[in-house]
Amino acid sequence: MSNAIWINAGEVSGDMHGALLVKALRTQNPELDCLGMGGPAMHEQGFTNVFDISELSLMGVGEVLGHLPRIIGLLRRLYVQLKKHRPKAVVLIDAPDFNFFVARMAKRLGIPVFYYICPQVWAWRTGRVKFLREKVDRVLCILPFEKAFLARHGLDAEYVGHPLTSQMPLAELDGIETDPNQLLLLPGSRKKEIETLLPEFMQAAQKVRKTHPDLQVSIIRAPGVDEGFLRSHLPEDIPVEIFEPEDRYERMKKSAAVVAASGTVALETALLGVPTVVAYRMSLLTELVGRLLVKVKHISLPNLILGEEVFPELLQREANAGEIAAKVNNFMDTSHGDETRQKLAELRKMLGEPGAPERAAEYILSHS
Repeated sequence: MSNAIWINAGEVSGDMHGALLVKALRTQNPELDCLGMGGPAMHEQGFTNVFDISELSLMGVGEVLGHLPRIIGLLRRLYVQLKKHRPKAVVLIDAPDFNFFVARMAKRLGIPVFYYICPQVWAWRTGRVKFLREKVDRVLCILPFEKAFLARHGLDAEYVGHPLTSQMPLAELDGIETDPNQLLLLPGSRKKEIETLLPEFMQAAQKVRKTHPDLQVSIIRAPGVDEGFLRSHLPEDIPVEIFEPEDRYERMKKSAAVVAASGTVALETALLGVPTVVAYRMSLLTELVGRLLVKVKHISLPNLILGEEVFPELLQREANAGEIAAKVNNFMDTSHGDETRQKLAELRKMLGEPGAPERAAEYILSHS
């Protein structure tokens, strides 16, 4: 086998986590080649993008079904590349609906498989733990409750800590003061998300502005999202400042409240101690499947980690301007905002010290 590790990331958040892992791997082994499926952040760390994550920008069950022929073709091409390069390990990052196929292919070729960022088997489709036992050599967990959950289902795993504590310069960001008039909107990274959520987010901001006339509204442009596309969904009667992705942590920390699509951003705002309203809408098919299969009470990671609804979660029809505005006002006008910040401080302690990518890299290199 070659002195290479194949890494398969599936989405924008996976690209960010993958970039930190690639950096750690190449620091510990400068001669190592890292290649596979990644995005711009991984490429900046010297990763070879044999495939780009843009080929896998899917959302929801219905959307996946509609792209099956393209996905099958991608898997065939990926298998050819695995046979060609024969890496000494395959590392899968999230995206289980696709990466489980990659795990099968790697095992067929006799390549060790590591899963970094465990699939959310604790939330739904628990039966997938059996697949992890059979096809994955080691799961590297990033959430404190995952190791115990997997152990209850007969699967040993390593808890390496959460990579966000390394990715975010928390000590530096802690020095930034909050502006009580700042509202930040994070409508997601996919076009369908933005088209669905941003109009509701903006109407909510208009409602909040009625009681907070000095309110300033800003948006963080997600990587790969065109600013013109965002502005095409904004009303003309309220000024909105759009910031670049690299400014997101500073803008989050300055904000009195955030309205966000469900995803990694909720954990980012939680680590920064910023009260956040989580809102999300999905296709009818995805909702129906979710109601049947999802086994957890919450969808956002801060709530799952803390075991209670610290961030309000507004789903489907509840993700409307009126409900969102009411939750934002509750954060900005009452002691509820301060209570939320206290609970978020506890969450930060629970996630532990920085160094997750380094610990994951050390484990992968010593076991491959």
